Amino acid sequence: MEEAIQSACRRTSQHSHTINNNSKKKSVPWWSVGLTVMWKKVNVNRRLYQRTRSDEALRERRKATYMEAKRKYQVEIKKAKSTSWKEFCNVAASINPWSQVYKLVAGKTRTGSIMTTIRKPDRTETLSLHETVNVILDYLFTEDSKEDNLYHKNIRKAIKEPIYTNEDADFTQEEIKNTIESFNHKKAPGLDGITGGIYQRTFHMFPRIITTIYNQCLKRGCFPKRWKIAKVIPVAKPAKENSLDASKYRPISLLNMGGKLLEKLLINRIDHHLYKNTNY
Repeated sequence: MEEAIQSACRRTSQHSHTINNNSKKKSVPWWSVGLTVMWKKVNVNRRLYQRTRSDEALRERRKATYMEAKRKYQVEIKKAKSTSWKEFCNVAASINPWSQVYKLVAGKTRTGSIMTTIRKPDRTETLSLHETVNVILDYLFTEDSKEDNLYHKNIRKAIKEPIYTNEDADFTQEEIKNTIESFNHKKAPGLDGITGGIYQRTFHMFPRIITTIYNQCLKRGCFPKRWKIAKVIPVAKPAKENSLDASKYRPISLLNMGGKLLEKLLINRIDHHLYKNTNY
């Protein structure tokens, strides 16, 4: 099902393509067509000056022409930067006084985090990005040790034994629809790239198929393994960016939409059972 949704998205969604022509790509907001023309003119004058070697007088004239064109070009760049910044400040401040301008002045802009060297448990330091990632993952997600005490052994044993209870009522299409619509469509997706909005459209097209899938998960007591795989993004804690300990990171785990939906369906059922059978 996930592969079918991904294939449909690839065929129907628009993909952005990088334009190789520098004249068509605005790398900065203050760049203009006029600056592109001046930049090309400066390069032409520079090449003429550099290639003139036999005639010293002509070389000096071309050098002067090149330097004058370069000076005008640099002046126009400064003017364009200043004008663009003033326009940005006026527009942003009039719309929202706590906008990007305020964040820049107050030093509240976020900088991209770069993975750094980490100190390993043996007090040595990591030597590669791959080693750093493994140390962080080992710290954040500890292995399920096989050396259990009696309490944990009894839990494992109880899980394997069949549960003799009445069958739960099947999920209804309305129940699944309301649960899907409760998700924030702007949240980042998991490894499958399927967002809440895409999943909602899929359910609108194939309500019976998706309802059947989740009812089979409920009936079999199955949580698919691919829905347990998370995309982990380590984020450095405030004031610990320069630390060498793996504890400076906190993980943000992005789960696939299918697993998040099954988890929330089960949570809603559990909450309903608790509130129904608890006396306050």
